[in-house]
Amino acid sequence: MATRIRLQRHGKKGKPFFHLVAADSRAKRDGKFIEKLGTYNPTANPAVIDINFERTLTWVQTGAEMSDTARAILSYKGVLYKSHLINGVKKGALTMEQVEERFTLWVNEKESKIINKIDGLAAKAIASKNAKMKSEADANIAKAAQIELKNTVVEEVVAEETPAEESVNEEVASEETPTEETVTEEVASEETSIEETVTEEVVAEETPAEETVTEEVVAEETVTEEVVAEETPVEETVTEEVVAEETPAEETPTEEKSADTAE
Repeated sequence: MATRIRLQRHGKKGKPFFHLVAADSRAKRDGKFIEKLGTYNPTANPAVIDINFERTLTWVQTGAEMSDTARAILSYKGVLYKSHLINGVKKGALTMEQVEERFTLWVNEKESKIINKIDGLAAKAIASKNAKMKSEADANIAKAAQIELKNTVVEEVVAEETPAEESVNEEVASEETPTEETVTEEVASEETSIEETVTEEVVAEETPAEETVTEEVVAEETVTEEVVAEETPVEETVTEEVVAEETPAEETPTEEKSADTAE
């Protein structure tokens, strides 16, 4: 059975996080494994690698195969270099003291490189931030200058146009006002004359008619009085005759009754 040191993927989508494991080469990538050797986070800068150095070195010494990424990680952490020095001891080219001395020197240099890289990234971030702030300040200054220039141009244009507009407005007002007043007076005079003429005609037409009607009414009343004067004597005469005829008839029987009584 071939043992293989490789990575198992974990983490969310877009945020990968890997485990460094020793597993059977026939197993699935994210399947069963023999031993977990460490973790690897590639999203950080620089990348964060945390491994069990001694156990990883043991698996390398026993002949475990490595994937390309796992080999790069172990080389970065110095596992492969330490394994190379130990192989030199086995051949008698080096002693363990020399191995530890050389490996310590290598680790110090590696750490200094890492520290310098971190410092360089921090300085670069600060410089980028300062450059961005400066560019924003320059843009604000340029924008303010453009606004000031625009306002100055607008004020000059307004100052040039204002007298011309006032003159034109005054001329138009002076031309329009007399014409409007003259037209208004003419219209008023025409309307007044027309109204007075119409009124006089209406009065002239209505007055004779009213007087004629009044005279006719008076004439009718006179005729009525004459008719009444003519009818009244006739009625009175007829009434007197009727009374005269009726009165003797009533008196005669009474006189006869009185004569009988005397006899």
